[in-house]
Amino acid sequence: MKNITVQVDISISEAMKNLEKTAEKCLLVIDAEEKLLGTLTDGDLRSRILSGAKFSENIDKSYNSDPTVLIKDKFTIEEAKHLLINKKLDLIPVVDTNNLVVDYLTLQSVDVDQIPNAQTLKGIPVVIMAGGRGTRLEPFTNVLPKPLVPVFEKPIIEHIIERFSKLGCLDFYLTVNYKARILKAYFEELRPNYNFHFFDEHEPLGTAGSLRFLDGMFDCPFFVTNCDTIIKANYNSLYKFHQEGSYDITLVASAKEYIIPYGTCELNGRGHLSHINEKPKYDFLINTGLYVMNPGDLSLIPKNKFYHITHLIEDAKNAGKKIGVFPIDDDAWIDVGEWAEYQKAIKKL
Repeated sequence: MKNITVQVDISISEAMKNLEKTAEKCLLVIDAEEKLLGTLTDGDLRSRILSGAKFSENIDKSYNSDPTVLIKDKFTIEEAKHLLINKKLDLIPVVDTNNLVVDYLTLQSVDVDQIPNAQTLKGIPVVIMAGGRGTRLEPFTNVLPKPLVPVFEKPIIEHIIERFSKLGCLDFYLTVNYKARILKAYFEELRPNYNFHFFDEHEPLGTAGSLRFLDGMFDCPFFVTNCDTIIKANYNSLYKFHQEGSYDITLVASAKEYIIPYGTCELNGRGHLSHINEKPKYDFLINTGLYVMNPGDLSLIPKNKFYHITHLIEDAKNAGKKIGVFPIDDDAWIDVGEWAEYQKAIKKL
């Protein structure tokens, strides 16, 4: 119970980290006497962040204060199962007659045949941008293509693929350029239980130019990911967020809070000191390199031209397309594209 109960005075950032640690995708918000105040999901936090809340704000305006609850000894398992399925709930808190939290139920706990997230993304394509030189990881990348740089017993790209394949994604499309023959040979020797397709960049085309090779190949929204980032997000929630929001492109953004370790000077209009901010905090949403895209977006990409993902997003916006942002906790983003982050990745994984 301690893993999913939080008090209302924790920050949005702390709540995101707590959600990352629990498998239930939902927290129970309680008061000092352990009475239930409400429930808090990752969707609740995303909505609050996207409305402009600072990560340092507490969760008092974020949680659902009117959740579905069950009263101890006054429900059947079938009733609980019915509520979980029909209301599409991650969990239902169980309280006593004094509203004290005593337990919680999930669909898996009331029906052992239910396996969360199993094969829920079956048939969804995944594109991996694997053509870069990886200069920030030299000297490893003087010998190996960046996707094959090892993290523990496996290369980076296998960590990325495993997170998709366990959810049913079995078709992977790799755009390649630098040391492409080594990468192709690795997969031929690997003989995986998923399908892989290679598309050659004969010259570097930027972070999105090679996506044009895939125009006309997909009939549903698909994932696009860099080959040097491992994202520990809920991919089912991401895909659902993209579809329910009717987005054309959804990018995954890491919530980062930066603290300036000095007092910053604010000036007035005449160049005089207005006030000093002591160690101010700034919130940013950082692009992680993981996206969900609609097939129609690919036609916006020019053929055989150097073209970045930022160009695609800007052109999509100018064409009236809708761009979504899916916030995740900073700890859920593992960037292994440079040595300092590579060392952190070893600790996180």
